[in-house]
Amino acid sequence: MARARTWARRRTPRGGLRGWGGVTAMAVACVITAALTLLPLSQHGGRTAGADPVGSGTTATVPVRAEVCTDPEASLPPSSADGPGIAKIKARGKLVAGVDQNSYRWGYRNPYSGELEGFDIDLVRALAKDILGDPDAVIFRAIPTNQRIAALERDRVDVIVRTMTINCKRLEQVSFSTAYFRTGQQILAPKDSPITGYDDSLKGKRVCSGEGTTAFEALEKESYGAIFRDEFDGTERDPDRLTVPNQLDCLVRLQLGEVDAVLTDNALGAGQAAQDPAVALKGSGPFTTEFYGVAAKKGADDLVARVNKVLVDYRAGGKDSAWMVSYRKWLAAGLPGITAPPAPKYRSN
Repeated sequence: MARARTWARRRTPRGGLRGWGGVTAMAVACVITAALTLLPLSQHGGRTAGADPVGSGTTATVPVRAEVCTDPEASLPPSSADGPGIAKIKARGKLVAGVDQNSYRWGYRNPYSGELEGFDIDLVRALAKDILGDPDAVIFRAIPTNQRIAALERDRVDVIVRTMTINCKRLEQVSFSTAYFRTGQQILAPKDSPITGYDDSLKGKRVCSGEGTTAFEALEKESYGAIFRDEFDGTERDPDRLTVPNQLDCLVRLQLGEVDAVLTDNALGAGQAAQDPAVALKGSGPFTTEFYGVAAKKGADDLVARVNKVLVDYRAGGKDSAWMVSYRKWLAAGLPGITAPPAPKYRSN
């Protein structure tokens, strides 16, 4: 804690970290993170945000050889047909969805109402309404960042709707819907930090990322001299200081002065900057292009095709679509200028 106290004193003349910042914020965030780990099961929770659908751009059909991943965003064609995955959900009478409960504006528990809210939560409710006829027919399970794939493999959830990037590596383990959001990696740091972005200003700086995330993979490819890998020698008290199980833990460590910056999706970083106005996304924008998808267990083709059918409806309607209504409600303040969701891509075989 000595490091945290020294860092806090150094920042005090500038007002410290406000919003969720400082020790109070750390305590709140830690409570939420603890809840994520210790209370993984919740039902209902989260108001239904206004909805309509979205259309945007042209639908592309991309031929993909089964043995080679050439375009990870290309998914199964949409279908409303029932299969074993859908039948299982209908027999249970609930959709079990793995979500986040501490990513502000995406999937978070409102501290005043105690309910789950956010862009991802709205999408889960749209899935439940289509499959079961009831947007509240959901069991929400809070899943840590590094347990998303395991939760599907162990049948703890039907779907993961948790800002999960589609890529070829993950497609070896899970199946994905078409893309429902475009994002990219960007550095988050205190506003008065000398760090200017994902560049040489990171040299010698401690950068935090989530375990098993595309942010960590980006740092492995090019770190610009940043310190980003935990080196546990048996004496270090916290081997998870730089790579954390839950991405929000990075914000807590930044507030404590234990790290100098966070690398994360700019979509998540914008929410964290809204939580704590003393931090900001650095640089001119994201340096990668990534897409979020709804993940299902590998081979759950009927469920993936049904999710894609729901996404067709969710995107339809232009500016009055459900997608755009949800975007304006949760994300537009921190990620302005988005006029449409990403267009879906489908495999031809």
